[in-house]
Amino acid sequence: MRAEVDRIAEPWGERTPYGPGTPWPVRVDSYLEPGVTDGDVEAWVPTASVLHSNGDAMDVAVAGGRIVGVRGSARDRVNHGRLGPKDLFGWQANRSRDRLTTPLVRRDGRLEPCDWDTALGTIVDRSKDLVETYGPGSIGFYTSGQLFLEEYYTLAVIARAGIGTNHIDGNTRLCTATAAEALKETFGCDGQPASYADVDHADVIALFGHNMAETQPVLWMRVLDRLAGDEPPRLVCVDPRPTRVARHAAVHLAPRAGTNVALLNALLHEIIRMDRIDRAFVDAHTVGFDELAARVADCTPRWAAGICDVPAAAVTEAAEVLGDARRLLSTVLQGVYQSHQATAAAVQVNNLQLIRGMLGRPGCGVLQMNGQPSAQNTRECGADGDLPGFRNWENDAHVADLARVWNVEPTDIPSHTAPTPAMQIFRYAEQGSIRMLWISGTNPAVSLPELERVRGILRRDGLFTVVQDLYLTETARFADVVLPAATWAEKTGTFTNADRTVHLSERAVEPPGDARPDLDIWLEYARWMDFRDKDGRPLVGWHDPESAFEAWQECSRGRPCDYTGLTYDRLRATGGIQWPCTDEKPEGTDRLYTDGVSWAAPDACETYGRDLVTGASVSETEYRALNPHGRAVLKAAEYLPLHEATNDEYPLQLTTGRTLYHFHTRTKTGRSPQLRAAAPDVWVEISAAEARRHQVAEGDLVEVTSPRGSVRGRLRVTGIRDGMVFLPFHYGYWDTPGGAGPGEDGGRAANETTVTDWDPVSKQPLFKTAAARLTLIERGDGAVSPAPTTTASAPVDPAAAPPTTGGPAALARQSTGEPGGERS
Repeated sequence: MRAEVDRIAEPWGERTPYGPGTPWPVRVDSYLEPGVTDGDVEAWVPTASVLHSNGDAMDVAVAGGRIVGVRGSARDRVNHGRLGPKDLFGWQANRSRDRLTTPLVRRDGRLEPCDWDTALGTIVDRSKDLVETYGPGSIGFYTSGQLFLEEYYTLAVIARAGIGTNHIDGNTRLCTATAAEALKETFGCDGQPASYADVDHADVIALFGHNMAETQPVLWMRVLDRLAGDEPPRLVCVDPRPTRVARHAAVHLAPRAGTNVALLNALLHEIIRMDRIDRAFVDAHTVGFDELAARVADCTPRWAAGICDVPAAAVTEAAEVLGDARRLLSTVLQGVYQSHQATAAAVQVNNLQLIRGMLGRPGCGVLQMNGQPSAQNTRECGADGDLPGFRNWENDAHVADLARVWNVEPTDIPSHTAPTPAMQIFRYAEQGSIRMLWISGTNPAVSLPELERVRGILRRDGLFTVVQDLYLTETARFADVVLPAATWAEKTGTFTNADRTVHLSERAVEPPGDARPDLDIWLEYARWMDFRDKDGRPLVGWHDPESAFEAWQECSRGRPCDYTGLTYDRLRATGGIQWPCTDEKPEGTDRLYTDGVSWAAPDACETYGRDLVTGASVSETEYRALNPHGRAVLKAAEYLPLHEATNDEYPLQLTTGRTLYHFHTRTKTGRSPQLRAAAPDVWVEISAAEARRHQVAEGDLVEVTSPRGSVRGRLRVTGIRDGMVFLPFHYGYWDTPGGAGPGEDGGRAANETTVTDWDPVSKQPLFKTAAARLTLIERGDGAVSPAPTTTASAPVDPAAAPPTTGGPAALARQSTGEPGGERS
């Protein structure tokens, strides 16, 4: 093994092969800033990555009160010491000179520095006035998937029982809402059935719309190491782009955007036709098989080929691989989640797993993946469209139980209707019924669809906006009050990754200036608002991260996401542990549903479900009739055409997505030198055939236009399917002269073009299904597209662009030793 590797040029490092059922070997990755040696490090402080959902455990190196590097934690179950490029280099954003260090308030149209009392007093005065004048529904909260559990739980208590508003959601609505809904529709409750350790055992891994190589690079390292070992698994990949996953797949299906339900129905049809069904499992643990079989009876591969534009033989081949699997692991992400039938498609993956009986055993399960590091916590804690602890807002007993935990009256918790999803919150702000919007840790002025509309909402005179963030983001520039927040490694708290692993992240350094942890900000707001329970005691009775965690434990007691067996000390001693973790299961739980489906019973379930086509609610009576014994539900769905089809004016399918080197709206990764250099600006991808059709070439400056807006970027010609154009969604305006929106050179943010529309069940916006056209602006004349060559954006002609490398600045160490994971 080489001692150092350029982790921009080789993002996944070297291979450590292993065979099925054997432990994944340790490889410890580390990076210290130039000039710093191990001997200079004064402390190693345990944490985990916050730049994706994988939950890679690591230690932060501290010297002179500053972060000077990181290393992977060898003992941790998630990553066995490995780190991805964002883990290795992203921490430098903490030290950026443009961090917010003092509160700001808007006076005479300008944001001016002030002290905390002034900022909080302004917010509290406005809150009280609005609640008294217009009621609690005049206030909304829009949060993140990047804060800590303790912060989400505190916010949920404040919003739901303090203010009494139903308008609270996270930006997780954009990336993980479908994961939650798909799990609830099938299993009656949220919670990932599978574990990352299932990669060690699977003989087939199917990835549906999941570019694992770029979204969870360390999990992809685990797959790569299996592929390099004995008895490697076969991969099935469904993705319209030539991802690294696709290049390793036994079968790669690249369907038209928005046709996943048709493709999955055909796969189900073939598996049923070939009788690759575990009938004993289906009979014992599911309901709905006859309806499912009837729904897909006519969905032949030939039928699907006509809709999806993939060879019928390839559909049959994929079904044979899935049908022959002895241990099948399926994963799902945004390629499924961000389309008009997102939940319907994700549920069909669950169906496939269930009819094959692939659940609750090593190597068998489904991971409806998350996009952000603590997306799981927003769902657990009630900081999105669910009640805390996966309680059912339609079940009076669940609401009463939550009221007991909070010591309030059940009527104090708004549950007369479904919690308001993010897109509806912004619609209410646009209409004027929401008059105060508190945005924390997210940047909707770049991340929401149809940005010109979003900017119009944020600049409305009647909307009072609070933004709580690390930097003066595009969104913060529209705010009435800006609060400087501390971030990862500057505060303490826990967060939970996509396979239910809980990590403790401890403060390593002090936040800059007057920046405060998000928890401290909300605790102070609760104190100033004087929220009380029904006995007159403070509603929020905790005062620091650990006491907040203990309060959450009581809320989770007896629920599917039971944390009562976890403590800060246990997490310090052992590293990551998977929930549920109780006194009866102190080591946590590798897999859910090892003894049957346990949370789908009518009195226990988190939801009674929705119609997958219309989104209409299933009543309690209907659910009791369908599923009286609480089994997994095999829900069928018919394929429906896209809402926005291509036409003569907009002949291309527009899809957006991410690159390996950046996260969300690039507020952090754009401030890391190595990551910024690896993918410095927006680009446009089309196929070689489309390039010939449009008479454009690599490096040309082109404009992508939809009915909503346009984006300009240098062209990259890739192996993406014909008829499609791809835009990375990370790029906004904070590092442009415009600051908050497009300038003279046109739009840069992909969401200038995306549509205000959403899946009817999960309410997740459609970032991957719109229509667009492409126009040449100027010839490249030797200009090079800024797209990386190491990823799905690699050029079809390798000579078209120089290889993406990081040089000496990106050399990271790798070794097989160093335990790590403990504070020293």
